[in-house]
Amino acid sequence: MVSVPFLVGVAASSPQWLHVPLFIAWLGLYLTAYPLLQSLKRNANRQRLYTWAAIYGTVALACLIPAVVGQSSLLWFGPMLVGLLLVNIWHVRHKAERSLTNDLCAMLVFSLGGAAAYLIGSGEWDYGMLIVVLFSFLHFTGSTFFVKSVFRERNNPRWIRLSRLVHVILLFIPAVVGYPWMGLAFVYSAARAFRYAGQTFRPMKVGIIEIIGAVQFLLWFILL
Repeated sequence: MVSVPFLVGVAASSPQWLHVPLFIAWLGLYLTAYPLLQSLKRNANRQRLYTWAAIYGTVALACLIPAVVGQSSLLWFGPMLVGLLLVNIWHVRHKAERSLTNDLCAMLVFSLGGAAAYLIGSGEWDYGMLIVVLFSFLHFTGSTFFVKSVFRERNNPRWIRLSRLVHVILLFIPAVVGYPWMGLAFVYSAARAFRYAGQTFRPMKVGIIEIIGAVQFLLWFILL
């Protein structure tokens, strides 16, 4: 999930050598945030989690320096990420990590990685960046609704109907924002939702379905 928006951002701009340290930094920041969030839980092994967070954080910082030196406006993403992280922290504190709001905030964090990659490749804060974030977020939104419809909410008819409605809407949003052919990238997601929502799956099978969905989404974005 971390790599898809980033690759979308690279594809929408132009590949630069700074994308390499930026991606390592982005992955490192994600790996840093995870143990820190886990450490907020009551029975967490905080010493071990803090150790891993420090290791990943050091790597992330070291790789982030050349990217920021090359494109200092990357720092503007800092307040956005901190704000979204605070939402995640609130949900962990209230034992509501699996809420839809928390999931969508996490998906928006991933999508901002695409914006950062786009900024490195284009040097611009423009409509193209917004499209990268929007389409990445829409893709992850579909995934969030689908995954819940085969696990926690698979016996909830209202959720399944809502999930299918969301997937239908996703087909038309690209046309509204001026990229009608990108609706094709969401056909797989809609078919998946209508075919499998409400059924019981092993996590591995759902993971495979999601990987296929991510790959085809990325390919459609590159081709279109």
